[in-house]
Amino acid sequence: MDCCCSGVTTAEVSPQTDYCECGEPGRIVAKQTVVHQLKNEKLQFVSDEEYRFCNSRDCDVVYYTRSGENFTVADLYELVTSKAAGDVRPLCYCFGFTEGDMRDEIAQTGETSIPAQVTQFIKEKLCACEIRNPSGSCCLGEINRTVKDSLGLANVAGYDPK
Repeated sequence: MDCCCSGVTTAEVSPQTDYCECGEPGRIVAKQTVVHQLKNEKLQFVSDEEYRFCNSRDCDVVYYTRSGENFTVADLYELVTSKAAGDVRPLCYCFGFTEGDMRDEIAQTGETSIPAQVTQFIKEKLCACEIRNPSGSCCLGEINRTVKDSLGLANVAGYDPK
């Protein structure tokens, strides 16, 4: 179970199996996630096959099936965290935080409250990561990794800015 519990039905997550054309293993994502991410003109191409998410930064494919059906970065209306860079890179799809938001806050205060805010929203069951995040999973791990990298922290789990 993800850290976010919205009651949304998701595909069962199995060990990383089946590889993208780039050679990276993919994670199973719910068809519902795929449909919510695609541009309208691509919806007609969604099949009943099992979709996998490619997390590789060096690959334009976002979703793929065993039969070779692919949807790329250009087919989605949102930027994909693992495939984007810079200040516009999304960190949290549910609440709109970007890497730029995090950097600005760190530049102004020397710390960031984003992990604590997202953690609180998750506790309040206000997230919908299974649908809103193209990977179909909770964004908190990526937020913590990005904060850790930006601040050079040894351990950001349970990060408390004060």
